[in-house]
Amino acid sequence: MPRRLLSLSHSYVVALNRRLAVELARAGGKAWEVTAVAPRFFHGDLRPIPLEPDPGAPLEVVGLRAFGSRFKHFFLYGPELREVLRRPCDVVHCWEEPYVLAGAQVAAWTPRPARLAYFTYQNIPKRYPPPFGALERFAMERAAGWVAGGVTSVQALADRPGYRDRPHVQLPSGVDLDAFKPDPAAGKATRARLGWGEDGPPVVGFVSRFVEEKGCGLLLRALDQAAGPWRALFLGDGPMRPALDAWAKRHGDRVRVAPPATHAEVPRYLNAMDVLCVPSQTTRRWKEQFGRILVEAFACGRAVVASDSGEIPHTVGDAAVVVPESDASAWAAAIDRLLSSERERAELSGRGLARARERFAWPVVARRYLEFFDRLCDARS
Repeated sequence: MPRRLLSLSHSYVVALNRRLAVELARAGGKAWEVTAVAPRFFHGDLRPIPLEPDPGAPLEVVGLRAFGSRFKHFFLYGPELREVLRRPCDVVHCWEEPYVLAGAQVAAWTPRPARLAYFTYQNIPKRYPPPFGALERFAMERAAGWVAGGVTSVQALADRPGYRDRPHVQLPSGVDLDAFKPDPAAGKATRARLGWGEDGPPVVGFVSRFVEEKGCGLLLRALDQAAGPWRALFLGDGPMRPALDAWAKRHGDRVRVAPPATHAEVPRYLNAMDVLCVPSQTTRRWKEQFGRILVEAFACGRAVVASDSGEIPHTVGDAAVVVPESDASAWAAAIDRLLSSERERAELSGRGLARARERFAWPVVARRYLEFFDRLCDARS
């Protein structure tokens, strides 16, 4: 009889984000039966999102109501979640942080025979204010193990009560190599839609929320200091949009600010860029936890310049240029160097593609997940 896995996440509302669950089902073959649970509707960072279909996926997707999804720390799944969790199940994989209300809800409603494993990106040791500290303690008391999204998450949590005495594994998020791949034709077509010809200078890209912690302001200052010619493409939205629009107006035809895009549209924008910049900035309460756009850019064969915030150096290895996060002059110099050297961009492209395929491809990540889940089940036996 196959083992049964229920994988639950609010991010599964986006079909592309369910790639982990899909690959778990494929990698599990006849040994694992996988069900994905997602909200029927969720308020995303940039847009409201109804549950997206994925015809032909080799697993059941159960859509549930979600209440309060504008506030990720406080949202709850509908009461029908209790019925889903009562299905016979060997492992419940909860891709919600254990300190949020939904994470504690899953802990309360998961029947005892099932092994509950949380996924966490938390990479700063914190003492949570009420009620979050109590929610985390409750959830981890019920948990059989946990998955850390990065090296810095393990460093932050491995000695924390509730975590240190439970099995854990460090596994990254993955990248869909079918959707994110080098596509020169798509890049050329996207630049044409933006009103740019092929004879202009290289394109510097930024894909994220327009906020200071994601380094939007730092990148503007660095580009102002850059000596060589450039064009800049910004994809996203956020509170800094007015400041970005004003800056773009000063630079005229050199800058494009694209409207918010779906995740499925991101590959064509990445392929329109020559260099992706990820200038994340550490704050008192946050540092970069993984940087999904980094591995998506690798998979598209883009050269990357990234800051040294949080998990980024572990994510990129030797496949990107890593710059001190708050040094605008160093950023300007790194951008100038890459834009002036097609050879160096090609070298980074090759290393990034290899890293995406060897470490971050969803089938690779899924097999490691199932190895960990087998370990939890075998420990119960």
